[in-house]
Amino acid sequence: MNFYDILAQLAQGLSYTVLVTLVCSATGLVIGLTLACLRRLKIPGLTPVIDIYTYIFRGVPVLVLLFMVYFGLPSIGIKVPPLMAMAMSLGLVTSAYLAEVFRGAFNSVNADEILAGQAMGMNKFQVLWYIDLPQMFRFSVPGMINEFTSVLKYSPFAYTVGIPEITKQAIALTSTTLRGVEVYLAVGILYFAIYRILLIGIQLINRHYQIPGLGKA
Repeated sequence: MNFYDILAQLAQGLSYTVLVTLVCSATGLVIGLTLACLRRLKIPGLTPVIDIYTYIFRGVPVLVLLFMVYFGLPSIGIKVPPLMAMAMSLGLVTSAYLAEVFRGAFNSVNADEILAGQAMGMNKFQVLWYIDLPQMFRFSVPGMINEFTSVLKYSPFAYTVGIPEITKQAIALTSTTLRGVEVYLAVGILYFAIYRILLIGIQLINRHYQIPGLGKA
């Protein structure tokens, strides 16, 4: 078995790695954005609840939370599928971090623009949709890249709940070939390739929300 055969063998778990990364990233993005928007709207009573949520989920290790969901919940009669367990652990932890990323990005929006929108008769939902969100996405791109990269790096935890992603394939391949250096070098190459594709996707989003002509000489 040569190095290309090893890559081909590991690639069998590539789709599962991408699936776990996308599901957990989407979970984190949707929940994190929702929490940040609710905070921005300053709905009475919700801000302390959001603060508690982000404080708890930023402090709990992903692997501990994953084991609580996948191995702990069945003890009370709740059986969670592996992919859902990843979304309920890695996805929720990611949402807590993204909520803080979005909160900081919201705070970077020029207050004068918000005041101008209110002076034009916009309500708080219109201000959020037409003024806050477009600018917030521009400011939050670096933080989003960092968090989505973290999701990719944590995705190998999926093998602990039986998802046959790249790491699980690598463990099985190493035990049969005893060529650990080559196997895990191939693993690194595949993860780097996924990272580059993810980065390109985020850059396309950034280009979509970028102000035309901004940053050009």
